[in-house]
Amino acid sequence: MNREEFESAIADAVDSLPEEFLRRLDNVEIMWEDEPQPEMVRRMGGDTLLGLYEGVPLTERNQGYSMIMPDRITLYRRPIERVSRHRGETIRQIRATIIHEIGHYFGLSEAEIREAMGD
Repeated sequence: MNREEFESAIADAVDSLPEEFLRRLDNVEIMWEDEPQPEMVRRMGGDTLLGLYEGVPLTERNQGYSMIMPDRITLYRRPIERVSRHRGETIRQIRATIIHEIGHYFGLSEAEIREAMGD
């Protein structure tokens, strides 16, 4: 999948999310990079990093939360492609990764997200 196709698949995945989730996404940017930085992978405690949420989860925002840089959800193209066997699986993995990281935006822990996603 080339860069444009990957970016388009991200946009399609976001567009496919339920409206009630999309309405609640505030001050968050969804972006992608080819690879995560090696130190980020180590810091996250694994050997593969498909996506990353960086920001202040909704559950931790208070009335003082304003004039803040947007939260970021970053998808990592090459790791997603490496865990996928074909284009359709890559598209499904993009959507699953976005949903996973949005779970962190909503304040869910890894365990809660895995349970909700049936992992």
